[in-house]
Amino acid sequence: MRLVFMGSPAFAVPALERLLADGHSLPLVVTQPDRPAGRGQSFASPPVKVAATRHGLPLLQPHRLADPPTLATLRAAAPELIVVVAFGQFLPRAIRELPPMGAVNVHASLLPKYRGAAPINWAIIRGERETGVTIMRVEAGMDSGAVLLRRACPILPEDEAGTLHDRLALLGADALAEALSLIARHEDSWRPQDEVEATFAPKIGDRDCQLDLSQSPADLVNRIRGLSPAPGAYLRGASGRRLKVLRAAAADGAGKAGTVICVDGDGLVIGTVGGPGGIPAAGALALLEVQPEGKRRMSGSEYARGRRLVEGMPCI
Repeated sequence: MRLVFMGSPAFAVPALERLLADGHSLPLVVTQPDRPAGRGQSFASPPVKVAATRHGLPLLQPHRLADPPTLATLRAAAPELIVVVAFGQFLPRAIRELPPMGAVNVHASLLPKYRGAAPINWAIIRGERETGVTIMRVEAGMDSGAVLLRRACPILPEDEAGTLHDRLALLGADALAEALSLIARHEDSWRPQDEVEATFAPKIGDRDCQLDLSQSPADLVNRIRGLSPAPGAYLRGASGRRLKVLRAAAADGAGKAGTVICVDGDGLVIGTVGGPGGIPAAGALALLEVQPEGKRRMSGSEYARGRRLVEGMPCI
């Protein structure tokens, strides 16, 4: 099948590689422009650009899809179908309707649950035990198009956003290959989403990353897992200093929220005030792996020793 591939982050790379392995024709790959990244703010290429360049594929990096030169390049590529995987821009109607078969998207949730930019993060934050990928038509609404197939994936207790991301990226590539096979054989059957069941997964902001110690330890652990390794959940001290928390576990003990209960093994145990169901109660959180501002990752106990923390002191 003659395809235009549109994607940007690492999540999209396995799908691109699978299309090539399956023998599809890719006259054009569209990805986001290079952008400043890291402390030095040097320009970095999207992972899809790196992969496309390695395979010698024609590449387009438009700032706006609706610009006439972009539309002209897409028309010249003459795709039968456009495949979208975490591209990062909405597709204008002129692009959605350009190929005779339209456009399909690989989304990292079991739609209609978790529509939006951060489905992997929010599924973990909200304590889901299962998620997956969905192959859907790209339509005007956000992740609201008709569904061809869904493939489920368990969320393991030890999963963080990074590990789940990698499994879903591979599952998405397999689901896409299956969907394209159905489309090629004219055996595709598309079903509308149930709007009543829709939930949303908005882009993660700074407010989502700050830990609220009035939540239960279990909810705090889910948030930390859902934001690890990036952008990372954090505690903020009275001085405004931040402590990023990368791994944590619910623990036994009681103490004032944010103060040290004990240093135990690799963890620094601090008090919380959140109980099950939001009922105020004593609780504790073991900080297993942290990263102080401007420093490397370290165990909670190593951080505590470096700060000379003892029982009753603020953890940051």
